[in-house]
Amino acid sequence: MILPIVGYGSPVLRKEAQEITKDYPNLKELVANMYETMYAADGVGLAAPQIDLSIRVVVIGFRPYDEKTDSYGDVTEQHTLINPEILEFGETKDYFNEGCLSVPDIHEDVLRPTTVKVHYWDEDWQEHTDDATGLYARVIQHELDHLDGKVFTDRLSSLRKTMLKRRLNDIASGKVRTRYKMKIKK
Repeated sequence: MILPIVGYGSPVLRKEAQEITKDYPNLKELVANMYETMYAADGVGLAAPQIDLSIRVVVIGFRPYDEKTDSYGDVTEQHTLINPEILEFGETKDYFNEGCLSVPDIHEDVLRPTTVKVHYWDEDWQEHTDDATGLYARVIQHELDHLDGKVFTDRLSSLRKTMLKRRLNDIASGKVRTRYKMKIKK
């Protein structure tokens, strides 16, 4: 089931999400719905607060994009992270142009470490520790920010945030058009 994505300005995006336990109700269904929602919106990551659930669950998935056909191929990589924690950040940092399904139509260069070590459980409650690099490391950091009550625009300079203020206020008040269903704070 495709779920509405919470827009910038919603209080749930500013709360620290809570860990869940193995017996969380309908976990596999929730994870499946999160993947379906993320892919329907052409995203590569989605955190539970973005669907209005303040819990520590993230889905990440990659599909190749074909510019000639303007379409996505089959999923090549998929990760479910439950109660994730970054154990180590790499020393090397780089800028990358990030966007967010909760902050539509805004893309900005964000400086982040290029590698991380992350510990988490998957939807089968198997424990993992990954040494993530490249786009996977970037998306982990972006999505874990959501679990900690942050959005990527928080990582921008004060000047850049000031320049985006009107557009962010428009999103918060529902003055935004997306191809996917959004839930705007009232």
